[in-house]
Amino acid sequence: MKIVLTDAQTVTQGDLSLEPLKEFGEVEVNLLTPYENIAEAVKDADAIICNKTPLNADTLRLATHLKYIGLFATGYNNIDIDYCSQHGITVCNAGSYSTNAVCQHTFALILECLNRVGDYSRFVADGNWKNSTTFSPFVFPLSEIAGKTLGIVGYGKIGEAVGRVAKAFGMNVLAHKRNPSNSADVTFVNLDTLLEKSDIVSVHCPLNDDSYRMFDENAFAKMRDGAIFINTARGGIMDENAVLGALRSGKLSYAAIDVLETEPMAKDCVLCGEANCIITPHIAWAPMETRERLMGVVCDNLRSFINGTPKNVVNQPAKS
Repeated sequence: MKIVLTDAQTVTQGDLSLEPLKEFGEVEVNLLTPYENIAEAVKDADAIICNKTPLNADTLRLATHLKYIGLFATGYNNIDIDYCSQHGITVCNAGSYSTNAVCQHTFALILECLNRVGDYSRFVADGNWKNSTTFSPFVFPLSEIAGKTLGIVGYGKIGEAVGRVAKAFGMNVLAHKRNPSNSADVTFVNLDTLLEKSDIVSVHCPLNDDSYRMFDENAFAKMRDGAIFINTARGGIMDENAVLGALRSGKLSYAAIDVLETEPMAKDCVLCGEANCIITPHIAWAPMETRERLMGVVCDNLRSFINGTPKNVVNQPAKS
């Protein structure tokens, strides 16, 4: 079979081998494919492997042999699921591969807000400790994580992992999800209660019609004064102007986010350079071990499809 990778540069910059995919046939690697070139690039593909490439009626119009789309991602909002289902194209995502990495990055952001490691490192690098009158110049406020209440919005695999680590830190944990389940570790509450009672709110839900810009001006108004907002899920879940307003009003003491609605960051992004806003460039999922695990999941998905036992299928493809 012919396998076309449309945005390989989003998962490897030469450090992760693409050789495992050659087990399944001819592999054509495109580092990044501009939108206007996608249709031509995939026209002969039996399978497409992608991360964020938009695959829809326009870009797939020439792909008459296409039967499979495999994602280097858990989210699949870049795929026109209805089109694929109607045309008998099976779409498989890579679930749960990044749980540990995203959980780890979530706490890296939380601890940066509470421990100010970056600020103190710059303070020392700038020579300020040399000129200090005390051995311990606590010039930036510090705060303990133990005893704080963490509100987790979206309690799937990643949310559960974040909850476990929070408990190990001695935090109180509230969670909100569509269908609450019994848990001895967390207390499930409605969203308004979570916002009102949490010192830190961390988002781990998928982006869909229900969650799009759920964190708007109204949501931030319900949060505690001085709360911390963490988003390692999807940028579209928050209204960036509302985040800006909450920071400037003091409603939020910090926003620490790994995702934006437009990625790479738009030149006019309102949050760029804003005080007390920590932004990392969508890299929570990107440790080497995580990407190696991702490659394994993608290959296993494709192998299972070829063997007639597809797994991690996110649509219902019509039978040809």
